[in-house]
Amino acid sequence: MEAVKKTIKKPMFVMGFLAAIIVLSFFISLNTGYIRISPLDVIKTLVGAGTEKDQLVLFDFRLPRMIIALLIGAGLAISGAILQGVSQNGLADPGILGINAGSGLAVVLFIFFYQGSTYGLGSFSIFVMPIAALAGGALAAFLIYIFAWKNGVTPIRLILVGIGINAAFGAALIIFQLKMNPKDFMKATIWLSGSIWGANWEFVLAVLPWICILIPFTIYKARYLNVLNLGDQIATQLGAAVERERRTLLLLAVALAGASVAVGGGIAFLGLVAPHLARKVVGPKHQVLLPTSALMGALLLLVSDTIGRNILAPSEIPVGLVVSALGAPYFIYLLIKVN
Repeated sequence: MEAVKKTIKKPMFVMGFLAAIIVLSFFISLNTGYIRISPLDVIKTLVGAGTEKDQLVLFDFRLPRMIIALLIGAGLAISGAILQGVSQNGLADPGILGINAGSGLAVVLFIFFYQGSTYGLGSFSIFVMPIAALAGGALAAFLIYIFAWKNGVTPIRLILVGIGINAAFGAALIIFQLKMNPKDFMKATIWLSGSIWGANWEFVLAVLPWICILIPFTIYKARYLNVLNLGDQIATQLGAAVERERRTLLLLAVALAGASVAVGGGIAFLGLVAPHLARKVVGPKHQVLLPTSALMGALLLLVSDTIGRNILAPSEIPVGLVVSALGAPYFIYLLIKVN
């Protein structure tokens, strides 16, 4: 009984600790930037007693960007955790498997055929982009599943096919980018590198429903991820509809990645690293792994965005490049460990 209590308490402690670190990092990020605002002035501004300049900086620029970082960090982390659970492959990630590239291609096509970037299409376009990204990610996932299938899907085949699909979609992205005018080409390039510099409250409203609906539903489905990890034969014997649940979970992973890519661009490695770090501290049980991964992903992206905004201020580094710089060494470590 004592062991059961300890098992329950540890994940709750870890999640509470991560939530506290997120709150602290959020407050620090509000203070930092090219225009620095003291902690006292931040508090005054948040309660409505700040200057017009501080209100402009916090409410029009920093807050929407930071909230988006938290939302898409959680979304990409959950997407990666689902893919790793469904494929039983610790190297699975929406960026590596080509899902992000498929979503990115769909968004670039949307931008290309509607004459310009999201800033020239009206406010409604940002709400359409997650749907376009979902379609592109779903196409990538479908192609990966079809080409990787050979009397079942093995982890190594899934990774190799995913890398191939990623390369193919990446080539298509370059083709359409080259057909854009220089201004839209630069915007698309910065966006695809993983940038949330243009975030505003419309972007928040565009991604918020996807994250707030899909993540709780994914956590509800966590028990099926646990069963699938036992293998198809045992899962079937336990009464699980294996293929149906696998397709549902893959669709959830694609939807979360697509919505995140539509707003945050091509942020790689986050969906790989966050679930691994979460698994190290709370174990493989998905009922606690998924929410812990979400908190870990949100924290990593918020910290990465803060670094990108400040390290070369007043210039900014796209958050996707910061995440890649932090995540690539960990990916190499995982490859060495697996082999």
